Amino acid sequence: MNPRTDLRNLTQEELVHYVESLGQPSFRARQIMSWLYRPGITDFSQMTDLAKKFRLILSENARMSSFDEPLIERSEDGCVKFGFRLDDGKLIESVLIPEPDRNTLCVSSQVGCAMKCSFCLTATMGFSRNLLPSEIVNQVCAVGDYLRDQPQSKLIGPDRVTNLVFMGMGEPLNNLENLIKSISILTEQRGLDMTNRRITVSTCGIADKMLELGEKTDVNLAISLHAVDDSTRNSLMPVNKRFSLQELLQACRDYPMARRKRIMFEYILLKGINDSDDDARALGRILRDIPCKINLLPYNESPGLPYESPSRNRVYAFQKIIRDCGYSVFIRTSRGEDISAACGQLAKQKQSEEQNA
Repeated sequence: MNPRTDLRNLTQEELVHYVESLGQPSFRARQIMSWLYRPGITDFSQMTDLAKKFRLILSENARMSSFDEPLIERSEDGCVKFGFRLDDGKLIESVLIPEPDRNTLCVSSQVGCAMKCSFCLTATMGFSRNLLPSEIVNQVCAVGDYLRDQPQSKLIGPDRVTNLVFMGMGEPLNNLENLIKSISILTEQRGLDMTNRRITVSTCGIADKMLELGEKTDVNLAISLHAVDDSTRNSLMPVNKRFSLQELLQACRDYPMARRKRIMFEYILLKGINDSDDDARALGRILRDIPCKINLLPYNESPGLPYESPSRNRVYAFQKIIRDCGYSVFIRTSRGEDISAACGQLAKQKQSEEQNA
């Protein structure tokens, strides 16, 4: 373990306390923050508006972590999966989803996942630990470096990460403190200067932590719902035995949002389990008093898991019923399946590596 303080774990406020502990005035923290996330800055000697003596003090006491030489897999549809090796040797994955007007990065918040959703390959990894703020933010930095290094002719979208979704490995709300710190760094003007409206946090239903997320950030909220009754949801998502559907939906009603904001409900369609006309009508009924949009996700089939994706006609019929109830309903097109980068598939690469080690 490196004894020097990793400054990429610190929010602007924490950085103020840190420089003051070194006997420096608080404005030094603003100077440091303005350097920490600039492309190509890897050493304190590059921070030229800091006194040389202070730069030497920083080099002796602090460091700037980064993810170097990631494992990279490119999909035929343009998605890119990144494998990042952590200081303790563990591996996490992020997925870049490029479109002409945006680059969305799906980031991880934990190593593995403890939620044990029965349809998710990531759940088969088990849970190792939470990610530090730096390990969350460095995913964004590394992918930003990757984009800047690409020839313009090979880019599908912009040359930077524009949107973030916390939908990678792990349950973000079970790492809430570090999640909130990382969002603070990501949205800090002197940091990565992203906007809250382009950041989405997805939870499988940790109802007792949703309010704190809404009070301390202004990001978008997505709920992995996937069932309209407790019996079905219990079998698919063990978290429902802790927080029932009724408790989860009440937490959604209580979630603080600006007037025009909507909660996004994610609903994976599993053939013969949650894709009937009755399920669609029930979905429209239980969400009636919650400002929301609905994303339908035909299941990404994975070897070893006993689920199938419904037919395209069944998906369209399900969508029509909910639309007729007055909702905005989208069918999410799966991306990156050929490199195991689609929703719920972020486990194969790690598993195969460990088996071959």
